[in-house]
Amino acid sequence: MSAIKFDLHCHSTASDGSLTPDELVQRAHENGVTHLSITDHDTVAAYKQIDWKACPLTLIPGIEISSTWSKRGVHIVGLGIDLKSAAIAEAVQQQSLARQLRAEKIAERLTKSGLRCPLEEVEQLAAGGQLGRPHFARYLVASGQVKDSQQAFKKYLGDGKPGDVKQHWASLEQTVQWILDAGGVAVLAHPLKYKLTRTKLLALVQDFKALGGQAMEVVSGKQTPQESRKMADICQQSGLLASCGSDFHHPDTRWAELGMYSTLPSTVDTVFSHLDFSHQNKAQLD
Repeated sequence: MSAIKFDLHCHSTASDGSLTPDELVQRAHENGVTHLSITDHDTVAAYKQIDWKACPLTLIPGIEISSTWSKRGVHIVGLGIDLKSAAIAEAVQQQSLARQLRAEKIAERLTKSGLRCPLEEVEQLAAGGQLGRPHFARYLVASGQVKDSQQAFKKYLGDGKPGDVKQHWASLEQTVQWILDAGGVAVLAHPLKYKLTRTKLLALVQDFKALGGQAMEVVSGKQTPQESRKMADICQQSGLLASCGSDFHHPDTRWAELGMYSTLPSTVDTVFSHLDFSHQNKAQLD
C-alpha cells in the first residue's frame, strides 16, 4: 500500500498558478501526493474545471483568502470547505471586487512610478483568473520593463513598494468566519513569509486562534529544520493543529514543488490526523 502524502496548499491558473487544475492534479499525483487541496487565492473556480471522474487522488476542497491584521496582509487557508456554501459565495464575491479595486490602484501607482502598465493588458495575462501582483510582475517582464519577476517585486510590487496595496482585503475576523461558516478549517498560511518578530507573530497567532482559527502551516515549501522547529514550537504552544503544503505556483520553482515540502516535525498534531476529510468529494458540485 502506498504511503499517504498530503499537500494542503497549491495554486492553479484559477488564480496565480501556471498549471490548469487538471495539470496540477496530474503533477501532484506523479509526485506521490495522495491528498491534495487546491487553495487558489479568493476563488474556488478550479474545482469546477477538474475532471472528477479521472482524478487519481483525493481532493480536499480549499481556498486561500487574503485578509488584514494590524494593517498587515495575511493569508488564511480554508480546508474542507463546502464549495456550495453561502459563506464561500459571499467571500468570493467580496474578494473579487476587492481584487478589482486593488488592481486598479496598483496600475495607478505603477503608472505614477513611471512604468507603462495598462490594466487591460495585465488582465489578459490572468486569463479570467483572480488578478494579483504576480500578473503585474509577468506583464512588466513581458513588456521589457524589468528583467525578471524577482526584480519586479524587489522594485515595484513587494512589501512597502508602490504596488503593495492591502487596504481592500477583508478583516481577519471576517475571513476566519467565512471559512467556519462554510464548515471548513481555518489555517494560518506560511507564517514565516510575513517576516514578523517572534512577539508579533505570537500576537497574530493568538488573535487568529481567538477568532476561531484551528491550525497553522508549520511547513510551507522548502525551509530549514530550524525554521520548522520554530514553527512547530509556536504551533504546539498555541494549541493549534499543524498543516503543511508546497505553496506550489509554477513548475520551475524547485523550493515549492508539489509534495516536496520540508519534513513536518513529528512533535506536532496534524490537521489531517485529527479531522475527517473523508466526506470531501465531487458531490459538492453536483
